[in-house]
Amino acid sequence: MSRTPVRYAAGLLLACSAAFAATPALAAWPDKPITFVAPFTAGGANDLVARIIAKAVGSALNQPVIVENRPGAGGIVGAAHVARSAADGYTYLVGSNGTVTNSLIRSDQPYKDEALTPVALLSITPSVIVANPSNPAKDLKDFVARARQSKTDRITFSTAGNGSTPHFVAEMMKEATGLPIEPIAYKSGSEGVTAVIGNQVDATSEASIVTLPLIQSGKLKALATTWDKRMASAPDIPTTSEAGFPSIRIGHWAGLFAPTGTPADVLDKMNAAVDASLQTREVQDALRQSSIEPGGGSRASFAEFAASERERLGKVVKSGHMQTQ
Repeated sequence: MSRTPVRYAAGLLLACSAAFAATPALAAWPDKPITFVAPFTAGGANDLVARIIAKAVGSALNQPVIVENRPGAGGIVGAAHVARSAADGYTYLVGSNGTVTNSLIRSDQPYKDEALTPVALLSITPSVIVANPSNPAKDLKDFVARARQSKTDRITFSTAGNGSTPHFVAEMMKEATGLPIEPIAYKSGSEGVTAVIGNQVDATSEASIVTLPLIQSGKLKALATTWDKRMASAPDIPTTSEAGFPSIRIGHWAGLFAPTGTPADVLDKMNAAVDASLQTREVQDALRQSSIEPGGGSRASFAEFAASERERLGKVVKSGHMQTQ
């Protein structure tokens, strides 16, 4: 990595300082509808979070907040649209892990990272590593032990494409366990999960909102969750750390980004509206019923979080040779 988390966070916040100084405050903001761009298809964790929080933020700001899905290229299509949008406080990206890692993986990203400014951490959704119910392993520790004992030469792991969260999990597992894990790219996370159900691949990981209903219906077997603690809605699923692999750690986080140059006072108001919304019982209950943890905090704390994730996941990109030309 060429930049530390602190330097990257500072770059994200300071890249637009001149624009902040030159642009007059929008005292009347907001005086028209606001758009949250979800860079993935409807129905996933990113889209769900966007819609729950958009409704609450709209109420807090007394203006409608419209969720617009612009999927494609692992979130790049939607991100590029926001990066090129007017910096007037009316267009935001509901970004994800890929927002901070895509430029490390892809040489053809059509915008610079500095074109987007962090506004607020919305949520973190745990990922669950799953296998077909016919797999005899009872959890991740047992899965690894059985694979080592059998000395298998290939463990297939479906992903949602290069740089997706399941791809990161596959590379983390490969490095942490030494097993011959082979990522198999599908067009989406749902297709990757379907491949596990159909016994076409050995395992995958996907957000809890996708996996838990299938685990509860017996179509998938849970091996481990990849975040810091067990999920309240599924407390019987152990964490990767409990299995002895603390380095296998990632969540499907969602965060709000604005076009760089958006006035600072507008971003502060949006951050405050998001933070207040996340503290309401209605929003917390709506998120946690899908095992999604509310985010929150200041603009600076989110910038630091995003920079830290870029640094940490950047090491996985490098060790897993995930870059494309």
